[in-house]
Amino acid sequence: MSKSTEKNETKILILTAGFGEGHNSAALNLQRALKPRATTLCADPCALGAPWVTRQLQNLYRKITTHAPWLWRKIYNSTERQDFSKNRLPFMRKPEEKLRELILEFKPDAILSTYPLYPYFIERIFNQGITRVPVFTVVTDSIAINAAWRKAPTDFWLVTDQHTKDALIQQGLPEHQIIDTGFPVDPHFADLQPISSEDTLKPLRILYFPTPKKPHVRRVSRELLESTGPDSELTIVLGKHLRKIHCRAKEIEEQYPGRVTIKGWTRKVPELLNSHHLVVGKAGGATVHEALAAECPMLIHHLVPGQEEGNLNLLHRLHGGDLAESEGSLSGHLGEMLADDASLWRNMKRDLAQHSRPSAALRAGDFILQKISPDTQTD
Repeated sequence: MSKSTEKNETKILILTAGFGEGHNSAALNLQRALKPRATTLCADPCALGAPWVTRQLQNLYRKITTHAPWLWRKIYNSTERQDFSKNRLPFMRKPEEKLRELILEFKPDAILSTYPLYPYFIERIFNQGITRVPVFTVVTDSIAINAAWRKAPTDFWLVTDQHTKDALIQQGLPEHQIIDTGFPVDPHFADLQPISSEDTLKPLRILYFPTPKKPHVRRVSRELLESTGPDSELTIVLGKHLRKIHCRAKEIEEQYPGRVTIKGWTRKVPELLNSHHLVVGKAGGATVHEALAAECPMLIHHLVPGQEEGNLNLLHRLHGGDLAESEGSLSGHLGEMLADDASLWRNMKRDLAQHSRPSAALRAGDFILQKISPDTQTD
């Protein structure tokens, strides 16, 4: 948990969960955007209420989505038949109790949830006699929105884009409760200048976020370097996979001397995306929308069925990237993008510039504060 040091009257509870990076990223970025104007508490009720069980579930989630995506599709699709308002999962009892404690202790003026199950917890807690406050559900997926999000008891859904808003309206959600704020990326994106569409691409700089699949690090890295000529450069960001796949990345660094940079955990993702010509990664909500904020074309090397299919759909609609999962597809896409003086890449950059939302977290913060404190002044 972390609490702002600002002495503001408005108090906002921000809820997150460690099942995928999008929830945590959205929560922390909203806290950054709100911190100068409100007292915030960012908390993960699952990790606080049931730490051991949560770690086991997180490990299982990562293993299934990485190594058995077909199984995840079945699990994901099964949620369409569940009634989360009535079915309280046994392992979520303690997180729900912890959330109740947080609300009683912090006494927020509003609650933001970046995880779809928490609004159901909140509704049950309100029904126990605790004073109701506005609830804002921050949807971290695009276009293909799971039933857990759609059926959530909430005052507002904050969504990533107009296409997602339209999709939710078509599925019966009230238009006035769906607010297109954009995915809340780090507010620092708004301070940075993306690479120009007229850049020389000399050298071509590729940013790569690998999955923990060990063979893929070498295969994907070699394909990227071999298909782009001897002057291209590759930055590999290992993040939390550092220990597991560092030795594989090191092999690539030694095989292509002077062309490979390896980074572990970094807070410089906004700077990296704005200084590279292309990003290669999985289709998570955070990564896709950070790429959009930096106007950086994207190739997806791993797609989790269900929620990430909507993120790929959005990239297609915005002409910002494509799927390149199979061996050889990365080189094929790169060949097309870089042909004729990189005309396709330049067109993608121009299109992305029309849809970039680097200030989305600030925009979401403005909306939230205006709803709970109508007299609040926003920038």
